[in-house]
Amino acid sequence: MAIKGVLFDFSGTLMRIEPAERWLSTVLARTGVDMPDGETRRLAQELEEAGALPGGGAPREVPEELAELWRERDRDPAGHRALYTGLARRVPLPRPGLYDALYERHMEPDAWRPYPDTEPVLAGLRGRGVRVAVVSNIGWDLRPVLGEHGLDRYVDAWVLSYEHRLVKPDPRLFEVACAELGLLPRNTLMVGDNQRADGGATAIGCALHLVEHLPVTERPDGLLPVLELVG
Repeated sequence: MAIKGVLFDFSGTLMRIEPAERWLSTVLARTGVDMPDGETRRLAQELEEAGALPGGGAPREVPEELAELWRERDRDPAGHRALYTGLARRVPLPRPGLYDALYERHMEPDAWRPYPDTEPVLAGLRGRGVRVAVVSNIGWDLRPVLGEHGLDRYVDAWVLSYEHRLVKPDPRLFEVACAELGLLPRNTLMVGDNQRADGGATAIGCALHLVEHLPVTERPDGLLPVLELVG
């Protein structure tokens, strides 16, 4: 069947969060905390290993007291914040206010970079009349991020887990997305970086294309096959 709509995951698919060291360095500079480069690198690595950077890697281990928040993190904004600031607090930082400042930083548009082929692919789909939705497991509103990067003009629908209290791979979230686009699942392609979460779209009959969750400098053309898949 012809593909008439594409559902895109956000983090690791269309855009990538900044490296942990830049994330921490930005907040330290804003708050007037002076720290040797070596110490900044060490703390950034510990924060990354703790899974404290949303959009970064998963924690090496989730503390028992945060396990429920981890399971429900993308259904509730307050729980999302509590989880990630809780993970960050596993790493001793020089000021208590830094934990909330780090959380706020990760939602800023310039903390995110589009992959090199994101805009060309979105523009190519728009030029072909293919409708686009962003379908994300997330605990905050990502629309301003795409807006600041000039990408929101290519998006016809936003289906965010916390707004529906449904998380991928739940087929119902993909059903919402298809309905928002006014398309049947069999005419829709899901593009994401997670076989389990994004692969849930196949349960309702969507096609699937997976990309690798890599730094933007290491994945210049992972989205380009989408243009071939829609024909």
